[in-house]
Amino acid sequence: MIKLMNILKNYLKVKRIQKYSPEKFRRWQNKQLQKHLKWINTHSPYFEQLKKNDLLKAPDLAQYPFMNKQIMMENFDELNTKGVGKEEAFRVAIEAEENRNFSPTIGSITVGLSSGTSGNRGIFLVSKEEQSAWAGTILAKLLPNGFKSKEKIAFFLRANSNLYESVRNKKIEFAFYDLLDHFDTHIKRLEEYQPTILAAPPSMIRQIASAVSENKLSISPIKIITMAEVLDPLDESFIESVFNQKIHQVYQCTEGFLGCSCSHGTIHLNEDLVYIEKEFLDNDRTKFYPIVTDFKRRTQPIIRYRLNDILTLKSEPCPCGSPMLAIEQIEGRMDDLFILKNKHNGNLEHVFPDFVRRACISASENLKEYIVMQHNPHDIEVQCLVFDETKRQRTEENIRTNLNAFFQQYYESPKITFRAYQENDRTAKLKRIKNNMEVNKVVQSAF
Repeated sequence: MIKLMNILKNYLKVKRIQKYSPEKFRRWQNKQLQKHLKWINTHSPYFEQLKKNDLLKAPDLAQYPFMNKQIMMENFDELNTKGVGKEEAFRVAIEAEENRNFSPTIGSITVGLSSGTSGNRGIFLVSKEEQSAWAGTILAKLLPNGFKSKEKIAFFLRANSNLYESVRNKKIEFAFYDLLDHFDTHIKRLEEYQPTILAAPPSMIRQIASAVSENKLSISPIKIITMAEVLDPLDESFIESVFNQKIHQVYQCTEGFLGCSCSHGTIHLNEDLVYIEKEFLDNDRTKFYPIVTDFKRRTQPIIRYRLNDILTLKSEPCPCGSPMLAIEQIEGRMDDLFILKNKHNGNLEHVFPDFVRRACISASENLKEYIVMQHNPHDIEVQCLVFDETKRQRTEENIRTNLNAFFQQYYESPKITFRAYQENDRTAKLKRIKNNMEVNKVVQSAF
């Protein structure tokens, strides 16, 4: 009963804050941030020591050091405020993964393991109070009809968690679908379950949409939510055409629930949970790395955590009226950037994934799937899956033309080679734009 009341309390709070004016919202956010930093300084041994060393003289965010996954893992025992050891946390999380039993905790603390797409795995810790806050926030932001109607959520992920199970109540029926299970098993369960909300990585929803279009599955969810992977326009267009509705996105990672789509389909960063600093990557100041400070998480503080996700600001205000930052798109990670030589000055430069992505999807309606990989600054490989094999050659020619037209404007054009499409490992996140070079070595020597 207490848990349900806490979820409802947070649900109502989120709904109220969403109606704040921009000025009132920023005042509220700053107050929450200052309160959180004061608490962290006296409860996290890591930050308490920084304060004792006179490195944190006041709860001024600009004084705090930047953090990333490596720093967080190296200082895991001192950072968290519950005395949880990294060795024990890893043991519990890995055993849960191996046994596919995600209920174990350390005391009352839920332990989870990140997927490791950024190069190394991380652990996240969440208390019962934080679970309730997360559940209330998720429901407030994602339920299409609030608590007016009962919803049946089909939720696809690599691993379940007590965090996700905390959403379940009388109005919410929740079914976890393990991405490791065979797709035929998913089809059978979905047919029986008939979800009202479908939440999964875009690559999985694409497969489900294909099954619906081929009359192998009959479901009619009222809301479709993608997560865990970048939503490619190719998938977005196909899924929306099959289900005849706008696709919504959740931007969540180990570092927190960072954003989600509003009713107009615009992604808003959850600035009622996190404070976002921007590290701009272009002269127009539209693309940036988010530096995240989560002022709701106390068990495992996330302070000035530098993500290598690339976000693009929305140029026009969202008609929903939210005071929270609107994002045009999530482009991918730093590791997804191609590196090419500028034809004018000879310098190696980053190429944003969106340029490569759009060169492919605008080439032909015959394109079903694609992957573009860079092996070195001079060689790019393209893999295509097409609807009509008789039009494959023309499709590939169009892609080559589009890519060369873009590259030749600015860069020394790499050689483009086409190869057979290789299906993605279903246990891994789908990445259509891949840099297979030894990225760190290249970047360190070039930049």
